Amino acid sequence: MAEPWTIGSLLQWTTQYFRDKGIDNPRLDADVLLSFLLGKDRLYLYVHFEQPMQPAELAAYREMVKQRAARVPVAYITGRKEFMGLEFAVSPAVLIPRPDTEILVEAAAARLAGLVDGLILDIGVGSGAVLVGTLARAPACRGVGVDISSSALIVAKSNAERLLKNGQAEFVQADLFPNAMQRFDAILSNPPYITASEMNGLAPEVRQEPELALCGGADGLDFYRRLIAGGLSRLKPSGFMALEVGAGQAAAVADLAQQAGWLTEAIIADYAGIERVVVLRPASEAAKTTEVV
Repeated sequence: MAEPWTIGSLLQWTTQYFRDKGIDNPRLDADVLLSFLLGKDRLYLYVHFEQPMQPAELAAYREMVKQRAARVPVAYITGRKEFMGLEFAVSPAVLIPRPDTEILVEAAAARLAGLVDGLILDIGVGSGAVLVGTLARAPACRGVGVDISSSALIVAKSNAERLLKNGQAEFVQADLFPNAMQRFDAILSNPPYITASEMNGLAPEVRQEPELALCGGADGLDFYRRLIAGGLSRLKPSGFMALEVGAGQAAAVADLAQQAGWLTEAIIADYAGIERVVVLRPASEAAKTTEVV
């Protein structure tokens, strides 16, 4: 009679299986999937290595492992992803929030600190990670999230309803800027910035994310041109626009902005030292020296 599967033996087998499939971080993925299935944290798994698995648990886990082996991202399998200490619901309709984007939220929240009844616009809201993450740190502000995808807006709205105060955020389906001519204290965006030629070289997991949220045209700058061109008329004179950029794109975005009448207040690096966020102000404001941090 075969020995029953335990938590420990199942994790050992799955780790090797994922490794054979060429999956990065095979043990972490095995742990996260089993933790999610059992409704326990990862520490529980290590303390209960000898716990037998039930047939229904094994069947459910087997299906999750099959999906991951097919390179479905872990976040799409579990339907959730942590970002800025908050747990966001995600689906294949939205980009999976990444640690790099926390730099954008931190930059925005620092500039909105103390502002009462400020109004934030998040363009390409996706899961709502940027908007919700910022509003959670600027509770006296309100926000509008815009996305062209109705499916993405459903996800963003559900996250806002669960994580924010009632009425703190609203959502609009539009190509870029909402039709209403509101003026905002902050315009935020993590737009598509991967070049068309880079799309085919993306990891299999990334290629399962929505192309609309990834591809920024031939040079990756299509959406920055549109944001920069339309942003001044939607921003209050004392407001700012903060944009996440891809590696090596910060200088080009800052140059585009300067040509269109913006000042670059700051270029902020991520934890790996890559210039990740460009903060812009209307040129009518007092000139500021570009700061690289």
